[in-house]
Amino acid sequence: MDFQLPITLNIPAAWESHIYRQTVMIVLSIIFGSGAIVFFFRNKNYYFVQSWASIKSWLVAAPIMFIVMGLPTPWPLICLTCLAILGAKIFFQIMGMFQRSNFVLICYAGIIGLAACIYFDREDIYNVMPMIVLGVACLVPLIRNSYKRMIQYMSLTLLAFIFLGWSFMHLGLIMKFPNGIYQLMYLIILTEFCDNTNLAVGRYIGGWRLFPSINPRRTVGSTAVSILLTLFLAGSMRFLLPDGSDKYWLASGLIASLGGFLGDLVMTVVRRDAGMKTVGPFIIGRGDFLHRVDRLIFVAPIYYYVMTVLL
Repeated sequence: MDFQLPITLNIPAAWESHIYRQTVMIVLSIIFGSGAIVFFFRNKNYYFVQSWASIKSWLVAAPIMFIVMGLPTPWPLICLTCLAILGAKIFFQIMGMFQRSNFVLICYAGIIGLAACIYFDREDIYNVMPMIVLGVACLVPLIRNSYKRMIQYMSLTLLAFIFLGWSFMHLGLIMKFPNGIYQLMYLIILTEFCDNTNLAVGRYIGGWRLFPSINPRRTVGSTAVSILLTLFLAGSMRFLLPDGSDKYWLASGLIASLGGFLGDLVMTVVRRDAGMKTVGPFIIGRGDFLHRVDRLIFVAPIYYYVMTVLL
């Protein structure tokens, strides 16, 4: 299948590849097709309400994502860095320390430093960046000549940087893989699909609740079904990977399912412990911006290192 855009994009980017345009059409067709089905059941129960809300968000977010990913280098990396900084900002708001500008700015600077490491292929510096951020954060109490709650601030700064910086920015390292843009889209689609299916089937497939005090909606049955469906989707979309052999798409499907599950649970723990559910503008769909990227904080680094071994 091939098609031509109605206008010609005069930029040396992924849009010039017919494979990229095919991928865009296939993925958008899946989103709009599933949206058309769920639309008729959107008011049936809570779970369909959640699924419809999530699909609505992707009807808006997916075209934007494809436009950004299709831009020439380094614009996809710049956009990814902005998303990481936005996620860190929401994290600091949840933890009630956004007014501590020194620590917040150190985290932001560290994320920009990670982007520079990716751009200049300095993974050695990338991997020691958490130590650099911690070292700089430790200087703040000395410069301010203050000790009150400084251990808490330094710990939260490092936690925000590790989650929304070092872990999340592995997506930028993945972009440097062969067909990296395709792998990145593949990973994001699988991760989101797994969470949506878990919610959608949760009402009908019960069983033992995995973590009833943290998220009572996640059961063994719904989680197992969502993993199987995600593996099926991973196999169906294996053409996005540099190697379509079984080990690649099986590993991708499992990482997107289990890693995303862990990321969602960990950030739920953070929100509940802080007593904050949603911060900032409510994005079309479920929750705020951090809700939409929290699964990737575990998925991105696990996928990167597993694929580094497999490639």
